[in-house]
Amino acid sequence: MTLRTRLMILTILGLILTMSTWGWIQLRALDRILNEQQVKTMTGLADTVSTYYQFFPTRRGLSALDNALKDLVQDNATLGRIDIYSINRFGDVDFIAGAGRVSYEWPEPTVGKAADILKPQYIKLNTDGGAALGLLYPELPDQRENTRIVIGVIVFSQANAEILARAQRLLIFSTGGLLLAILLILAISYRWLIARPLGVIIRTIDEFQAGQYVRRIPMKRMDEWGQLASHFNEMANEIERVLAHNQELNRRLEERVQEATLKVVQLQKQVNQLQQLTALGHLTATLAHDLGTPLHSIAGMARLLLERGGWPPDVGRKLELIVRQTERLNTVIQNVRRATRPPEPHFEVLRIHDVFSETVPLVEPLTQKAGIALVVREEPDLPPLYADRHRLQTALFNLVQNAVEAMPGGGEIILSAFADKPRQEVAVGVADKGPGIPAALLEKICEPFFSTRTDEGLRGLGLAIVQDIMKVHSGRMNIRSRPGAGTEVFLYFPFVPAGQPEGSAPGAS
Repeated sequence: MTLRTRLMILTILGLILTMSTWGWIQLRALDRILNEQQVKTMTGLADTVSTYYQFFPTRRGLSALDNALKDLVQDNATLGRIDIYSINRFGDVDFIAGAGRVSYEWPEPTVGKAADILKPQYIKLNTDGGAALGLLYPELPDQRENTRIVIGVIVFSQANAEILARAQRLLIFSTGGLLLAILLILAISYRWLIARPLGVIIRTIDEFQAGQYVRRIPMKRMDEWGQLASHFNEMANEIERVLAHNQELNRRLEERVQEATLKVVQLQKQVNQLQQLTALGHLTATLAHDLGTPLHSIAGMARLLLERGGWPPDVGRKLELIVRQTERLNTVIQNVRRATRPPEPHFEVLRIHDVFSETVPLVEPLTQKAGIALVVREEPDLPPLYADRHRLQTALFNLVQNAVEAMPGGGEIILSAFADKPRQEVAVGVADKGPGIPAALLEKICEPFFSTRTDEGLRGLGLAIVQDIMKVHSGRMNIRSRPGAGTEVFLYFPFVPAGQPEGSAPGAS
């Protein structure tokens, strides 16, 4: 149901109730006026009859009195009947004279009561001629004859009923016409005063909701609609400012996210590069050791053979070729070692919280892919670390990678940090809930290329790399593992000494 329909219904009901009440009051007032006029007429007739009776105090002139009463009834069309009664001192009621268009006999008790109280009595009657109003009008007692006179007057009230009926019909027609006129005025007023401005406001709100935030209500009025339009326009201006501010914040946030993503990608590349260089360093060191020893032996044997001399020219040239080629191979091996050597460490003061914040995005792809939850726990107010940022992140990355490989079915990895004040160390730990490491293998797991996994790939260098990183930091690594209970690896870094030069290795002064 629309507002217009509800407004019309409420208006119609209100008008009907108001005009019905007003009409009822008017009809009651008209009825009262007509009754008062009838009463006034009846009282005048009673006074007239009383005057007539004064000229006929005895029964000798009753015939003339009857004629006078008949003439009085004949002259007044609304007069139904006039009667004169006398009441003696014993209360007996005697009929003296009377005339009328209808026959009606007043009850003697009623007549006697009117004579006793000496007040006019008005009674509604139903006569042969229709509804009527009766009056018993007592005269003052006659002291000479010790009797009381009561005059009964009956006046028809049909005329009053007809007047009331006509007034009621006129009131109904006038009320209906007035109601239609008011409804027509209300309909026109609703269209101009409510529907049109409301339609403008609704269209503007719909356009604003659809994304046209520059739309405003074009309404300059001094009434309530103008106030509503002004408040909406102020709200729209504020929303537009907030949206513009949010767009600027989103733009800055996107730039920051892009910068952070780029930083994480660069950091990931640096960690991967450092990890690869460290692994290649271990590999080339092993190869240099395994190949260098026999090469040195071959070169030494060839030199000894050359020093003995007496060889045919062809053999001597071959021995010299062996010496030169072994020296060239040795040079190649040394060049490879130098090429795969990790960059020199750059030590700086680092907060544990910052290290974890930078490392977690690096390892989250591994943990999320494996369905593993990564939990970070750190004590408050931890002392700072004096470490190489990229080497520390490489160590943590390797430890988390080992923990992920130990839990192929998912689980939880705890990345923690706490201070060991008695030892003046800060511990950084990685714990998993994997199957654990057998006690017989704990002493071998840090050896290069030692691995319990049989799949292809460069295996057995993770913990060896971590151990080398801890040596660079003058720290230590501790591994705790119980079969079936998981493994914990803790990296212990010494407290930052006072006066530690920036960029120098731990322990340097």
